[in-house]
Order: sequence, then structure tokens, then C-alpha cells
Amino acid sequence: MEVPASDGGAGAMSEFMDVHRGMKGITNDQLMEAHRADLAIEGEEGVHFKNAWADPETGTVYCLSEGPSADAVQRVHERTGHPADEIHPVPLTV
Repeated sequence: MEVPASDGGAGAMSEFMDVHRGMKGITNDQLMEAHRADLAIEGEEGVHFKNAWADPETGTVYCLSEGPSADAVQRVHERTGHPADEIHPVPLTV
């Protein structure tokens, strides 16, 4: 799952969009709790979680983060008890 950092040089950060499935019925409070858990330890992996979105009907949750690698993002999610099913690099934004 390792994705190299951007060509911005040493310490460059890349953006990632991750997808979590199986969270059907998630509430706003539960989403906030999961996001806060990530924020509490994100610095240990050099990651910053920017936003999280959820669809309670399908149980799909999306997180936008910035970090050195997809593996670093996944390590935070695993440690907080909600590993991502997919992590995608986001090399372009408009």
C-alpha cells in the first residue's frame, strides 16, 4: 500500500482519500469520535486528517488526509480501531 511522497522534496506530504466500509448506521457523534481518535495520534506518523464524511445508509466513510505515505495513514487508522478498506493517493486537486 506504500505510495511515495510527491516530488516536493524531502519531507514532502501527499494527500490521500481513504474508504471505510461496514459502518452502516454511523452517527455524527460516532464519526466525530473516530475522527478525534485519529487526530489524537496523527502526529506520531506525520499524518494530518483534514476531513471525514459518512453515508450511514451504505456504511461508507471517507477520510481526506495528508501524510508521507498510505501506510502511515493506515497505521493511524489501525491503531484507532478502524482500518481503511482502501487508500487512494490524490495527486491532483482543482
